[in-house]
Amino acid sequence: MKIQGNTILITGGGSGIGAALAQRLHDAGNTVIVAGRRQDALDHAIAGRANMHALSLDIDTAEGVADFAGRVLAQFPAVNVLVNNAGIMKFEKLDARRDLTDAAATITTNLLGPIRLIDALIDHLVKAPDAAIINVTSGLAFVPLTVAPTYNATKAAIHSYTVSLRAELKGKVEVIELAPPGVQTELTPGQENRPGYLPLEDFIDEITALLQTQPTPTEILVERVKPLRYAEAQGKFDATLMQLNEAAAKARANQP
Repeated sequence: MKIQGNTILITGGGSGIGAALAQRLHDAGNTVIVAGRRQDALDHAIAGRANMHALSLDIDTAEGVADFAGRVLAQFPAVNVLVNNAGIMKFEKLDARRDLTDAAATITTNLLGPIRLIDALIDHLVKAPDAAIINVTSGLAFVPLTVAPTYNATKAAIHSYTVSLRAELKGKVEVIELAPPGVQTELTPGQENRPGYLPLEDFIDEITALLQTQPTPTEILVERVKPLRYAEAQGKFDATLMQLNEAAAKARANQP
């Protein structure tokens, strides 16, 4: 993937990883469109940057995604990079029957949303020069945080989908997976300053450097996420599962 001269669309671009990555890519010499539900957050993310633009996106319905894709291509026909970053994470209890509203919303946003948006833009992207799709998954796709089971499952599914997509689009569109570790963002309550989580700016520094590597790795993995990504291959899955969940529970318990 070339690091400058692109027109990049980033979903979930109003806060957290999406906003920080969008700003860094803009400053590297790209036109960047951020998309999300909250217009005020999007406007804040693009403030002061001439080649950043904001578009509202209803990722929850097929009609909303189709409408959005039409608006993007009408206003920014040079789009050649799609970053599927939008996601939600909910803690869920599994020891009793429950309302599955949060689980359904997580599947819709984290799994159906990227699939629908890729489908809506694929005819355009296969014809675009230097086209790339970056799907943001998670280290939890490989070793789950058990209090967020549906989130883990959607990220594991997007990892698998990305593998298939990469094979099917070979020679047409570059397909990259970005798998973050726990990063200090507002993904869950209190996470933006939770001890033990990677500071957002440090994470963005590391992934920006990796994106500049030629050829670009098919998986963008910062050092902090590698123990999760390779736990099973290294025969450390059970131990890593226990360590991850104990450390996360301790961090949550010790936080005001």
